[in-house]
Amino acid sequence: MARRIAKFHKVSYEQFKEGYEDSFGQKEEAGIRRIYEEIRLPRRATAGSAGYDFFAPVKITLKPGDSLKVPTGICVEMEPDWVLKCYPRSGLGFKYRLQLNNTVGIIDSDYFYSDNEGHIFAKITNDSREGKTLCVEAGAGFMQGIFIEYGITADDCVTAVRNGGFGSTSKN
Repeated sequence: MARRIAKFHKVSYEQFKEGYEDSFGQKEEAGIRRIYEEIRLPRRATAGSAGYDFFAPVKITLKPGDSLKVPTGICVEMEPDWVLKCYPRSGLGFKYRLQLNNTVGIIDSDYFYSDNEGHIFAKITNDSREGKTLCVEAGAGFMQGIFIEYGITADDCVTAVRNGGFGSTSKN
């Protein structure tokens, strides 16, 4: 039986709005609020699925070669010694060569406690070589996350504390 080691949450409205405006620019308050209210927590499609589907907060259209930073509105609280690894949904990768720009998104357990509330972003690129435009409707799955337990070396003595996302752990 699988261990229950994590829980997904929505970030605060203020945190989502900041991420949304960073990716898409200014929009009327009511529009951003509506998008925020419709955010769905990640979930597995079947009892045998390893991946938790992340759902697009807005319609995503990417022409070949285009990229977009997607604010998911989601954070995850998990036990220490676990990581959430994020990948494109298999079908989108197969049909459109949808890529995460960092190849695999690594969400560490301590990211939840960052100033940005552990807001998970996905920078995605349509790497289609067949000229296909990717279209993901709002509320449709576009990325999946899999929880993996990890170990550390016997002589590890790190005590530094994270505060931030990309590149924050290399600043120590």
